[in-house]
Amino acid sequence: MKHLIGMFSNPLQEWSSIRDSNDSVTGHYLRYLAWMALLPPLAWWYGASQIGWEIGGRVILLTPRSAAQIMSLFYVAILLSIAFLGFMIHWMARTYDARNDDVAHGIGVAAYMCAPMFLIGLTGLYPVLWLDMVLGTLAAAYTLYLLYIGIPIVYSMPKERGFLFASATVAVGLVLMVALLGATVILWEMGAMPVFTDG
Repeated sequence: MKHLIGMFSNPLQEWSSIRDSNDSVTGHYLRYLAWMALLPPLAWWYGASQIGWEIGGRVILLTPRSAAQIMSLFYVAILLSIAFLGFMIHWMARTYDARNDDVAHGIGVAAYMCAPMFLIGLTGLYPVLWLDMVLGTLAAAYTLYLLYIGIPIVYSMPKERGFLFASATVAVGLVLMVALLGATVILWEMGAMPVFTDG
């Protein structure tokens, strides 16, 4: 968790610390990811089932059971997405002649660059669409910033090559997002559809 604060206070130094650490994949998950990935689903469960959205003068809520089902799947999706992205970063590292090209460093990059997205997930406690979109956009921009400065540091490569590596990672992330949207549609058809109620 010490890396979390560093990602906001001094990200350049923190990426160097992550590069020099000997954390394993299991270590990243047990000490950081398993806990941070809980923040957005828990916040959104509360916001969606207890507070709701105001639309046209009506408050729309998810039933607690429906919200719990969806947020459980959301949590699993976060953990699997970080694993996939981390593995793809590891796989691409060889193409860019990177050092430290083990899977643990790939997971570390994927996990810590997403720190702003984990924290911004707390906006789900009080779902206001326009505010969530503004803050989400800012968090996504900072996530990209962390990725672009982190890749060259963690993989000890020139900034120019790191820029290409980070851009390839962004492309993988976009493909992953589309795949998650497709999985969402499939899961809805299989019974994980949201169930709404008036507040």
